Amino acid sequence: MSDGRAGIENPCLGLAEALGLSPIVKRVKLRSPWRQTTPYLPLPGIRLALDPSSDRLDPPWPDLLISSGRQAVALSMAVARRSPRTVRVHIQNPGVPFSRFDLVSLPRHDGKSGANLVESVGAIHRVTAEKLSAAALEWGHLADGRGRPLVSVMIGGSNRFCQLTPQTMTGVAEQLATLVRDQGVGMLITTSRRTGAENEAILKQALSGLPVFLWDGTGPNPYFGMLALADALIVTSDSVAMVSEAASTGKPVHVIDLPGNAPKFTRFHDAIRAEGITRPFQGRLESWTYQPLDDTARLAARVRDLMASR
Repeated sequence: MSDGRAGIENPCLGLAEALGLSPIVKRVKLRSPWRQTTPYLPLPGIRLALDPSSDRLDPPWPDLLISSGRQAVALSMAVARRSPRTVRVHIQNPGVPFSRFDLVSLPRHDGKSGANLVESVGAIHRVTAEKLSAAALEWGHLADGRGRPLVSVMIGGSNRFCQLTPQTMTGVAEQLATLVRDQGVGMLITTSRRTGAENEAILKQALSGLPVFLWDGTGPNPYFGMLALADALIVTSDSVAMVSEAASTGKPVHVIDLPGNAPKFTRFHDAIRAEGITRPFQGRLESWTYQPLDDTARLAARVRDLMASR
């Protein structure tokens, strides 16, 4: 249960899939004033509080409810009042005492504590070894005829903390072009909606005429295939989820540091860099090994133990 945004919904799906479940997905939206005041203003009832565009929440209530995001907090607690047997897991800070849930999952860089808190190093996500194996078969053609090492580049963009400026993009694009042109590196690139048209134009211009695959956003998303096929990864620092997914592969992860990150996200990058998981991208590829992040599997194990104890 979430508001349906990919960054909010995907951790829930990742946990459900790690548990071997095929979840029923509920995308919820509250009416005003509860939409603005949740989870602090009590709900008058589930049906009255839900916006007409929201998915309905009706019995039979589930054995396990996984929620994420602010809109789902009060609704999860409302389900608990109707179904005390339901095990409820909330991913991200619920903004209410953690004791209102059976388990809460937060990254350690949030700096919180609680008896039922399951800390993660990074984000909970959907990347697994099994999915990467399948993606390697599906997208293997992307590697045909490309140089080695093959590097996949995931470029995000500006958000309320980081800034991907045209100046930064120009420098990064020149570094990527040099890897391909002068070192024969094979390259697969994907951008995001936050990258912006100007930055994408800069990237395309710098790579013009080079044998680079740059996904244009049409057709099936090759993201999992890019993770699976790459010998090394280059990722911008704006997305903890994107870096966490890359670091779950065990492949070298080079991070493009964007200026302006929030202190807690800086703590995340500092910590995984100190643990030897990532290195800053400085225009060259390096090779190293590390223990891949397994946050989603560890959270799934805690949920299984909890459900077994019930």
